[in-house]
Amino acid sequence: MRRVVVTTAATAAGVVLLLSLKPHAGAGGAATRPISSDAGPQPATQATAATSATPATPGSTASPTTTTTRTVTGDAADTRYGPVQVKVTLAGTRITRIDVVRYPSESGRDRSINSYALPQLNQEAITAQSAEIDVVSGASYTSDGYTRSLQSALDKARG
Repeated sequence: MRRVVVTTAATAAGVVLLLSLKPHAGAGGAATRPISSDAGPQPATQATAATSATPATPGSTASPTTTTTRTVTGDAADTRYGPVQVKVTLAGTRITRIDVVRYPSESGRDRSINSYALPQLNQEAITAQSAEIDVVSGASYTSDGYTRSLQSALDKARG
């Protein structure tokens, strides 16, 4: 009888502790934008140069600052539920934007999972400035495909 009381009390305490945990904040208020899967095929690399001139003071030799902005599309990474492919925009070597070109969207569940997972993955990758990011709970296959495609794009940008 004593074991039953102790087990019940421990179970109740465990449930109370679990319910008192706060959920993960996620992307921390990151703006969510629609992620279109109907974007047509993208060229592997596009490069443009933006030049901004620094105002020169009399007697100084100011040279214009050049920042190269380029867009690189990673290889499509096959996952259990479909391919995932990202397009990365870089300013110099800094990741400024990531667009998901392809992702699993066959079912309502796929669309539901990816509607919250992809913005979180984008935010984490931009913050980390690499493909070494945590997976999103509940979207492990998409997260794996995302990181593989992102790493492919970053490798293409370096090479």
